[in-house]
Amino acid sequence: MSDYLVRATAFAGQVRAYAIQSTDTVEEARRRQDTWATTSAALGRTLTISAMMGTMLKGEDKITVKVEGDGPAGAIIADATSKGEVRGYIKNPHVDFDLNDRGKLDVARAVGTQGTISVVKDLGMKDHFTGQVPIISGEISEDFTYYFANSEQVPSAVGAGVLVDTDYSILAAGGFIIQMLPGAEEETTTIIEQRLSEMKPISTLIREGKSPEEILCIILGEENVKVLDSMPVTFKCRCSRERVEVAIASLGNEEIQRMIDEDHGAEAKCHFCNEDYQFSESQLKELQSNDA
Repeated sequence: MSDYLVRATAFAGQVRAYAIQSTDTVEEARRRQDTWATTSAALGRTLTISAMMGTMLKGEDKITVKVEGDGPAGAIIADATSKGEVRGYIKNPHVDFDLNDRGKLDVARAVGTQGTISVVKDLGMKDHFTGQVPIISGEISEDFTYYFANSEQVPSAVGAGVLVDTDYSILAAGGFIIQMLPGAEEETTTIIEQRLSEMKPISTLIREGKSPEEILCIILGEENVKVLDSMPVTFKCRCSRERVEVAIASLGNEEIQRMIDEDHGAEAKCHFCNEDYQFSESQLKELQSNDA
C-alpha cells in the first residue's frame, strides 16, 4: 500500500484529526540520506509530522520545519506542501546508539533535549508566519505537541513512529495529529486521552497493517470519526539541474571564471535528496555567456 494520509473530524466537529502512513516516504529519505537507525527514527518522525502539517495549508503554500537540538545528530530540516509532498535531511546521518531503557531507539539522545523547534509557513505573502518553541524532550512527537499548544494555541496530541529493520531499512512509519477545536467538551478530551494511553505504538499499528482510517478509529472510536478526504504522500525534492544553472549564473561572470580557472568545473549537491549536479568547463562557459 502506497503512503497516504487522511483528514477527518470527530465527535460532531469537536475534533480535527489527521493520520498518515509514511513508510515508503521515510525509506526514500533514509536511502538518500544514508541514515543509521536512530537518525532514521528522528528524521522519519519529523518528516511524518511535517507532511501532516503541510496539508493544513492551502494551494501553493508550504511549510519548513527545523528541529535544532544540542544532540550529535545536529539540525533536522523538513519542507512540506499542501499536496502531500515532503522532503528533509539531517545534518549528521551517521549517529546511532543502543536502545534506551524503554527498549526504544534513543532519539532524544541523538536530537538533544535543549534547543528549539521552529515552523515557517510560506503563505504566498510578503511576510512569513514563524512560530518557535523550546525542545522539551527531544522525542519529536512530544515537542510538536508542545508546539501546537504554545505557538498556535491549539490543544493537540501528536504521535509519530518509525520501525527500523536490522539492515537499517524502514519497516513501518506513520503518525497522527489530534486537535481539539474551540468548544470541545472536557469529556471528549478525557475519552481521547484514555484511548491514547491504551493504544499500541503507532509504528506497531502500521506494521500490523492498520490503515490511517483504522488508526483514527482506534484513537477516536469508529462511531465518532467522519473521514473528510485522503491524499497520497511522497518524498519529493524540488531541486533540478535548471535551478542549479540559474543559481550558478546568478554568481556572475567573474565567479564563474574563477570556477573554470581553479576547479575546471563545478559540482553542486542538494542537501535534501543528495542529487549531484556536475558542470564541465564548457557548460560553465555557456552559463557565463548567458549571463553576459
